Amino acid sequence: MANSTHDTQTEMQDKAVLVSLITDEVKRSGINTEYSLKELVKLAETAGVEVLSVLTQNRESKDSKWFIGKGKVDELRAVAEELGANTAIFDQELSGAQVRNLEESLDLKIIDRTQLILDIFAQRAKTREGIIQVELAQLSYLLPRLSGHGKNLSRLGGGIGTRGPGESKLETDRRHIRDRISDLKRQLEEVTRHRYLHRERRQKAGIVQVALVGYTNAGKSTLLKQLTAADVYIENQLFATLDPTSRTMELPSGKEVILTDTVGFIQNLPHDLVASFRATLEEANEAHLILHVVDASSDMRDEQMKVVESILQQLGAADKPQIVLFNKKDACTPEQLEMLPSGEGYLKISAFDEADLLRIRELVQEHLSGDTLRFRIPAERGDLTSVLYRIGDVLLTEYDGNDVIYEVEIQRGEYEKYGHALSEFTES
Repeated sequence: MANSTHDTQTEMQDKAVLVSLITDEVKRSGINTEYSLKELVKLAETAGVEVLSVLTQNRESKDSKWFIGKGKVDELRAVAEELGANTAIFDQELSGAQVRNLEESLDLKIIDRTQLILDIFAQRAKTREGIIQVELAQLSYLLPRLSGHGKNLSRLGGGIGTRGPGESKLETDRRHIRDRISDLKRQLEEVTRHRYLHRERRQKAGIVQVALVGYTNAGKSTLLKQLTAADVYIENQLFATLDPTSRTMELPSGKEVILTDTVGFIQNLPHDLVASFRATLEEANEAHLILHVVDASSDMRDEQMKVVESILQQLGAADKPQIVLFNKKDACTPEQLEMLPSGEGYLKISAFDEADLLRIRELVQEHLSGDTLRFRIPAERGDLTSVLYRIGDVLLTEYDGNDVIYEVEIQRGEYEKYGHALSEFTES
């Protein structure tokens, strides 16, 4: 499949009017539409779009042909002509037919929230895995809408909506796209297999993994850099980090753990994107401990936390041990700080405060250090001894006849997961 058209054409600045439709169904869903629209502005700016205006409409339900009402389509056309816009970005997902109808009526490039997020990911992907994941998500999104994106794919000037797998015109048929999707899935399976083997080797070597998760722009990459001296890209924009980065973090005891930064979450994260990035996101699922980084200064803090918890639930990682780090405390008012939960499992921090960084390391150490257990292992059972060293820290070794007695500090979760073969050798 051909590469993006924007590589070979002079890119024209996208100047957009943003559109949000608030239906009764949206109201019942509990989505904060005002915040969602503010987030759409940030997403557009992150993608390099100049936002000229914002339109909203309240309707009982969406229009099957136009999505918004016909009168609002006329208003959108007038606003776009007056301001010189060449793009309209919708905060909700559109069908292929709606895109086609809007393009024909407005003579604008039509983008929805999902396509905008996919486009940002296409800009950010740097590793082979990331590039495969993004193209797979884009094609999975495009396939059922193929007949509705004629102008998006052929419009001169590139820009949003044309990165990644975009073609110059609609001569690419569904069969070719399906073949490409199958090929990408095979490539991703191979990458996933390598990732799984790498994770398995780390587990066998007794390496402890800690994952940073959180809403996009919560400060995960900054925290990774401060805790590990990692050389990572940091920018105050959405999805600044796409490819997961793992670095070694030293705990106060001198023990080292692997700290991994994961892609940021966002409300209404496209399903195809979650599916394509599942192998990457499963770094959180395989972690011994999750550090949930929250932007404590955000007005939508609680909603953002719910989004993260929901996606962790989808990944099967909701029951993992977790510490919530309320980041950016230096940007909070005293009232905001007062309202934050406190106690076990919560910590208010600034990524630039050395005392807070030390406290994070101490908390991680406390969570990862578990009970001290004694095991009496027959000397010839070297296989069981290797399990002990893999799942805990051996504090003491004594010899008693043909047996070896080990005193081991071990996480209860690790013992339950890997230590079933040791249960009969445990001493009270």
